[in-house]
Amino acid sequence: MAITDIKAYAHLSEDDVRQLGAALDAIRADVEASRGLRDHRYIHNTIRLQRVLEVAGRCALQFAHKRPTRVAGTTLLTFAKIIENMELGHNISHGQWDWMNDPEIHSTSWEWDMSGTSAQWRTAHNYSHHVYTNIVGMDEDVGFGILRMTRDEPWRPINLAQPVANVILALGFEWGIALHDLGAQKERDGVPRNDVLSEPNLQFWRKAGRQLSKDFLLFPLLAGRNFRATFTANLTANVLRNLWTYAVIFCGHFPDGAEKFTVEQYATETRAEWYLRQMLGSANFRAGPVMAFLSGNLCYQIEHHLFPDLPSNRLAEISVRVRALCEQYDLPYTTGSLAKQYVLAFRTIHKLALPDEWLWRTSDDAPETASELRFAGERTDGVGGGRRRGLASALRELRTSRRGGRRRRRGPDVGVDAPGAGIATAPSSVDPAAARATH
Repeated sequence: MAITDIKAYAHLSEDDVRQLGAALDAIRADVEASRGLRDHRYIHNTIRLQRVLEVAGRCALQFAHKRPTRVAGTTLLTFAKIIENMELGHNISHGQWDWMNDPEIHSTSWEWDMSGTSAQWRTAHNYSHHVYTNIVGMDEDVGFGILRMTRDEPWRPINLAQPVANVILALGFEWGIALHDLGAQKERDGVPRNDVLSEPNLQFWRKAGRQLSKDFLLFPLLAGRNFRATFTANLTANVLRNLWTYAVIFCGHFPDGAEKFTVEQYATETRAEWYLRQMLGSANFRAGPVMAFLSGNLCYQIEHHLFPDLPSNRLAEISVRVRALCEQYDLPYTTGSLAKQYVLAFRTIHKLALPDEWLWRTSDDAPETASELRFAGERTDGVGGGRRRGLASALRELRTSRRGGRRRRRGPDVGVDAPGAGIATAPSSVDPAAARATH
């Protein structure tokens, strides 16, 4: 199973978790108290930049008689769509700017440049995902109902198609999200799936119809003789936006270290434990100012999951304090380059396409998901005060132990690891047959 007791997995006592939660509450209070003019300027400047890029791109495509002009127009339009999607649509719909009481920049009124409706996304994402983050069976964003991303989900023959499904999802990510959110809205409203004329369906098709008409009919027709070039440019901009959004989301949710949890953990969860679940269930990637901006500051996914309704331009400064708390409580701060984080997620997608019988490790002790049973037999409560031995140290020791085990198992004439090399001894409380190891 995935993590059932988050305190045991994190090697923290109840007092530790309570103090950690209080420290995170203090960070929230500080940021809320300091919101003001610079944040107001930031969001308004971002909106102006996005609109200038879009108008410039559209104008360039209207007169795209030569290839360089078409390329420039497509590039400008792509960046405009990325900024609108990541830094504006996503973050405004989270309510990050509701405190300004601006009717234009408000979560209830902003409609983003995507095929799905903002309202359906808010229902599925803000509620389901951010409340039940990475709880298997409750968070529908774990694989988006398409991909098997944890061994806690039973393998089905259709999972063999995951590598192909992943490519299709990446290319049409806005449609995958829109259909995912539509299904969640219908389930929440108790609407039968075969009710074609249900209100959620009508809302979805009205929005999707407007998007398709705008990008692939209205603007191409306005371009006259450049109809085909403008049509192609709009398609290219949408696909590139989809690929970028997909990469950012997957790097924040599915690399190694972004843990999964059970319903049992949620059943008795305190607010402080909810904070801890966000920290252990999310991952960051390293980014400079430009990449951070283009990602909607979701390179700070840990901080975004901790404070989803705080302004995105504050996440960088929040990350300094969150990282310090991780060091204080000896917790891992999962981060890496964008390429590394995606390669780890990509590996999980392809690995879990296979039946469990073909995998070496178990859901208690695998790179992409684990539980407190990986530490069975050792003390896992926090020490409290001074330098502690927490989860980060325990994970390092586990890796060192495995490397030592592989070296011991590898004979002097053996050039590669033998199957099963580096297996940790199965604790007496675990079925030895279930303690198979893998990469």
